[in-house]
Amino acid sequence: MALIHNVVGTPTAARVLLLVHGLGADERDLGGLLPYLDPEGRFLTVLPRGPLAAPPGFAWYGMAAITGQPGGDADAEFNAALDELDDLLDEVCAEHDKTRAEAIIAGFSQGGALAVALGLRRSDRPHPAGVIAMSTYLHGGVDIDWDAAAEIPVLVQHGTNDSLLPVERGRDLAKTLVEHGMPVVYSEYPMEHQVAMESVQQAHEWLLAVSAGERPSEALPEPPPPALVQPVTTAQWETAVLRSELPVIVDFWAPWCQPCRMVSPIVEQIAAMREGAYKVVKVNIDEEPALAQQYEVQSIPMIALFRNGRLERSVLGAKPRQQLEAELGMLVIP
Repeated sequence: MALIHNVVGTPTAARVLLLVHGLGADERDLGGLLPYLDPEGRFLTVLPRGPLAAPPGFAWYGMAAITGQPGGDADAEFNAALDELDDLLDEVCAEHDKTRAEAIIAGFSQGGALAVALGLRRSDRPHPAGVIAMSTYLHGGVDIDWDAAAEIPVLVQHGTNDSLLPVERGRDLAKTLVEHGMPVVYSEYPMEHQVAMESVQQAHEWLLAVSAGERPSEALPEPPPPALVQPVTTAQWETAVLRSELPVIVDFWAPWCQPCRMVSPIVEQIAAMREGAYKVVKVNIDEEPALAQQYEVQSIPMIALFRNGRLERSVLGAKPRQQLEAELGMLVIP
């Protein structure tokens, strides 16, 4: 099935740029970046639409492929989308007399995972000149041609506040590429699951460098130290909280809750001051509704103290540290 797509650019454009959108978007989504991504008009840009309905837009494959669940329709959908994008790139290059080996493949989220796979997988078709992976991850099960990939520059960008695809997924992608000898530039930005003007400007500069025949590469930044208050999921709950040898303070919160933001640094202060005596974790009730229901979390922030696998006390609302500790039955530290 031929993909619905737009082609934007002038006959004087030297190369093809394939821009693959993310979940719930369409072929117009990343087109809005072009005035900043390619202001010189160097590229003939291809904007395809995902084949699956995902209101308010479209998708390339199901969520199971993102969460790492093996097999099923999601993997088949991923591979089908990959083949369709491969065919589309061939067709556009042939129709507009462009060299496929000079093309750049870029994508965001789902589209980024496809861009990486399309650019690096083992194939009898020419590999592209570069890949841009925005807020994405390395999809498992793709047969990557690491020997050929060693010559392909990759720009990886991710938001440190990304709650849909945590920044660790981007870090793991960059680390894996570097371990296989690829020229990689990896950058993080203080953003959610999105692109920012700073990230687009960096991508523009990277495109100019690759178009000039360069293979940009930078040492990966040192990962930040682990957060004082680690997030805990339902799957981790029993081990991290109920079986903990230390008493556990749990911050039940949500991203939209302003009082939660106010109490968060206070909880972090408690974690720093009580290190070794208490474990301090947090639970996003939007992502873990089963835990919120189990412990009857009806108002947030709720700061709870668990000891020996049982909820011992809880405190509602943003309060000063000394008051929180007192209401939780902790010996107050001045």
